[in-house]
Amino acid sequence: MVLKRVMPCLLYDGSALIKTVQFKNAQYIGDPINAIKIYNEKEVDELILLDVNASREQRSPSFDQVRSFASECFMPFTYGGGVATIDDFARLYSSGVEKVIVNTLTLTRPDLVREAVDQFGSSSVVGSVDYARSLFKGTFVYNASGHKTRRGLLDHCRYLAEEVGVGELMLYSVERDGTWSGLDLPMIREVAESVPVPIIACGGAGSVDHLRAVFDTTAANAAAIGSMAVYQKKGMGVLINFPHREEIITDEVGYGVDA
Repeated sequence: MVLKRVMPCLLYDGSALIKTVQFKNAQYIGDPINAIKIYNEKEVDELILLDVNASREQRSPSFDQVRSFASECFMPFTYGGGVATIDDFARLYSSGVEKVIVNTLTLTRPDLVREAVDQFGSSSVVGSVDYARSLFKGTFVYNASGHKTRRGLLDHCRYLAEEVGVGELMLYSVERDGTWSGLDLPMIREVAESVPVPIIACGGAGSVDHLRAVFDTTAANAAAIGSMAVYQKKGMGVLINFPHREEIITDEVGYGVDA
């Protein structure tokens, strides 16, 4: 039995929350602490915050800021961005982070990710995979600089789950990010059926119907929402937002209960 979850995925640039479209054209959203306080009131399942510039700028996590975010969270807090050493993992966990998301590190130092899994437990480490379809054949992993690597999506996901040992995978569609066009159901379905770990689907959610479709038609265990969590509606202004549970999940899906 696996608990189905829906969570905000907040993008952080080192000073404020932002939102992107296909990982470009970042728009200012607001202050992270204010957003976290609102999500506390809305009783969301979990909160993901990604410092999207840290790895690209080759800087460590802002531990004092992370600690302040975690101290405001009344829900499990997952953080990613700039993690480069075992000490970074340790300091994040001691700062109140429940799970650490690693992306760049899975491409550059998978041995270090494996060491973190061994030391802190697989349930504490999430492998995040940014991906897009190639103009040619195949679906490939993208790095923090937005460049396509030679790693195929399925092979990389299997490697992270089976050999590196991460406890969860977050599939983040570059093409669908910020588009409100719906999640990449075929790819989510294919990966979820190919790996032995839970999947968080991310990128493209624009309605409760899109979220229902993830749980009704794929084996994904969770969905992370970006635009839906920070805007009123597509094309409208900023509003820290979260759909009601009963809107998303039916008894058959089992949101908030064993499914």
